[in-house]
Amino acid sequence: HVQLVESGGDSVQAGGSLRLSCAASGYTYSSYCMGWFRQAPGKEREGVAAIDSDGSTSYADSVKGRSTISQDNAKNTLYLQMNSLKPEDTAMYYCASDPFYCDTNWRMYNYWGQGTQVTVS
Repeated sequence: HVQLVESGGDSVQAGGSLRLSCAASGYTYSSYCMGWFRQAPGKEREGVAAIDSDGSTSYADSVKGRSTISQDNAKNTLYLQMNSLKPEDTAMYYCASDPFYCDTNWRMYNYWGQGTQVTVS
């Protein structure tokens, strides 16, 4: 079965950087689309970035220019490098995968990890 495990969340000061990781297993990683999403308390889940099997990427306007999504197909791992972090980036961050959908609409993804917390103060 598909399993996604996020890591790398932490508490950092504004202006700092973090790299989140998502280890995937249970499917042919390179054939799926992957995305990063976040949800702050009391707010709806939102898309952050997505990457498809050929490496094409898309980003939410809120993180564009500050974040980079990437993947290592040999390690079945997805990454999100976040720089110049702001307090409004504070949220639980989730990775998700889907065999068909490759964009940042969270409602379209079928498989989800448990999340990793990012707190920016």
